[in-house]
Amino acid sequence: MDRAELARTVDHTLLKPEATDAQVAALVAEAAELGAFSICVSPSRLPVQAPAGLAVCTVVGFPSGAHASRVKVAEAAQAIEQGATEVDMVIDLGRALAGDWQAVEADVAAVATACAGVLLKVILESAALSTDQLVEACRASERGGAQFVKTSTGFHPSGGASLEAVRTMRATVGDRLGVKASGGIRTTAAALAMLDAGATRLGLSGTRAVLDGLAPV
Repeated sequence: MDRAELARTVDHTLLKPEATDAQVAALVAEAAELGAFSICVSPSRLPVQAPAGLAVCTVVGFPSGAHASRVKVAEAAQAIEQGATEVDMVIDLGRALAGDWQAVEADVAAVATACAGVLLKVILESAALSTDQLVEACRASERGGAQFVKTSTGFHPSGGASLEAVRTMRATVGDRLGVKASGGIRTTAAALAMLDAGATRLGLSGTRAVLDGLAPV
């Protein structure tokens, strides 16, 4: 994989709560310069002025996921009205840990309805789940209408993405859904390993440092 190919897997991300509009504008400029697939920002920072070819991703129910489904739906709908072309929602982690997969599925399905025509990724907080729970979370997300499953918010104390989680997620969803690895990926080697494990998208805040490990073609 060359530098440009790696860049096209990246959601260039700025989700710090203190992020300013100026910082978001700088993120957009850097993403365009680096050739990233998208930018990912908090919904309160929308709308943004993004050049053609750069997708705009936002987050819903972030970072806890412990929001009523109707709130997540409203947040997603407003974000889409403001130009988001991809939505990353957080599952209700408490429901997942309790094994209430029907509730998890219903939560995803509600947001999926609001995201008709827009790519929906579901953040599972994989480091907080057992392997069996991660498998069930993937299945519930797929049944609910997600197009992607995603490892982590990057904000949970249990940690971010792991190769084991990505492999489990890919094995569960096969080639039917995308897999996004996000949270703690800071080196070129780590990014490439996630892709080798089955990820098709990467959430990175340090995109330039990761790409600098590969020489331009």
